[in-house]
Amino acid sequence: MTLKLDKTDHKILELIQADASLSASEIAEHINLSQPPCWRRIKRLESEGIVERRVGLLNRKRLGLNVVVYTEVKLTANGRQAVGKFEEKIRSFAEVTECYVMLGRVDFLLRIVTRDVESYEVFFRDHLSQLPGVQDINSSVALSEVKYTTELPLGLV
Repeated sequence: MTLKLDKTDHKILELIQADASLSASEIAEHINLSQPPCWRRIKRLESEGIVERRVGLLNRKRLGLNVVVYTEVKLTANGRQAVGKFEEKIRSFAEVTECYVMLGRVDFLLRIVTRDVESYEVFFRDHLSQLPGVQDINSSVALSEVKYTTELPLGLV
């Protein structure tokens, strides 16, 4: 069920997406609303699950995490019976920052962040290729980042 959002809700969400550290009074000031109703709107958006959590975004390159690898994983026919175990194991790897179940020729798409190609190779050899039920793994290294955002396209809702 989609919650009905008005223009003010959209403005609040845009501000939170751009800077999660803003207080309710700072958001209220930006949207020309008094603090109490702004705070109530934020709390409603949180309680409805639209705002799941507020986080700080880190600069991966400044931290030495220079490589992003997109990896497609295909499971064997028998491996598909153990999808839950595969998903549980994937969730335990810090290097895997995103994992999607896919339709089509592969079963999973992973986004893996690591220091360099050598550390990805270690992760591949020691963890990814050792998972039971894996038939095929195809990895692509991202050369450069053209666009990266965590902000959702609120104009579509």
